[in-house]
Amino acid sequence: MSHPRIAVLGAGANGASIGADLTRAGHDVTLIEQWPEHVRVMARDGATIVMPTETLTVPVTVYDLCNVATFTEPFDIVLLLMKAYDTRWAAELIKPHLTEDGLVVGVQNGMTVADVAAVVGESRTMGCVIEITSMMFDPGIIERHSPSDRSWFAVGSAYPQTRGREEEVAELLRAVGTVEVVDDILSAKWMKLVSNATTLVTTALLGLPMTEAAAIPEMRELMLRSGNEALAAGRAQGYRILPIFGLRPEDVADPDTVVEVLLETLLGGFVLPSSKTTILQDWIKGRHSEVDDLNGRVVDLSLRHGLSAPVNAAVVEIARRIERHELEPGIDNLALLRQLAAEPSR
Repeated sequence: MSHPRIAVLGAGANGASIGADLTRAGHDVTLIEQWPEHVRVMARDGATIVMPTETLTVPVTVYDLCNVATFTEPFDIVLLLMKAYDTRWAAELIKPHLTEDGLVVGVQNGMTVADVAAVVGESRTMGCVIEITSMMFDPGIIERHSPSDRSWFAVGSAYPQTRGREEEVAELLRAVGTVEVVDDILSAKWMKLVSNATTLVTTALLGLPMTEAAAIPEMRELMLRSGNEALAAGRAQGYRILPIFGLRPEDVADPDTVVEVLLETLLGGFVLPSSKTTILQDWIKGRHSEVDDLNGRVVDLSLRHGLSAPVNAAVVEIARRIERHELEPGIDNLALLRQLAAEPSR
């Protein structure tokens, strides 16, 4: 495949950053996005990527979701950057526009590989782990806190039919950040979920940037407990402890320190003091979050294996109250989190 046609389906903060990098690298890239004003601004002005040391404005080819029905040329590779809960319908949307031997790559948080495969087939599914820190509140303007030298991906096949094709995707993503090809992508994705269970919703509950929340000793302890519950559930399911974020196998050799190592690596290399998690950004925008696909997944898997996950259960409960507008994100939720996490698992 000399010049693959690439679609970035979901061109929010991370998707637009990736699409801009691929465009700058000379690839044939089409961005597809569901926020009409964001599409309009990028089509008119390009995607503006604001990074700590430079700001880039990149002309991009971008369409609204409603334009997908007009596409006549199929895509060879689709990078899917929708929310985890949007995976199935997004895969259905793009399926008619995928070549017979094309690939859909879930560049997402959550365990979405099986959802993609259920729609487009195992032979057209590739797994991916993403670590980019970015924010977007204004259309067309992305604050990317982790430039390419601090962005990281893992790519791997979950099914025999795509073994050997990992490099097709890895080669593209090297224009965006560091890429590792792994032989157990499901375990790697669960390791990312462990990190997400530690940081994303937990810190959003307090309405604080991740680094600020993690600096509160009591909160840090609850974050680590949440991550360790996720690690235990994954191990019970048969997922392996694997190094992610560029770590080495020896860095994660001790299961008792893995979650703390992941947290320190994330805080030390991938986020800025002002970085708001994707969950907090969703709540600021009045949107539903991925809590059910992250901490909720930990609770479900723990129950399946007879384990308790009181911190994750508490996180889910408070997050749902926030999304029902019964609570606001704020520091007062720390006491509630502590109280609910101390109760017997419900």
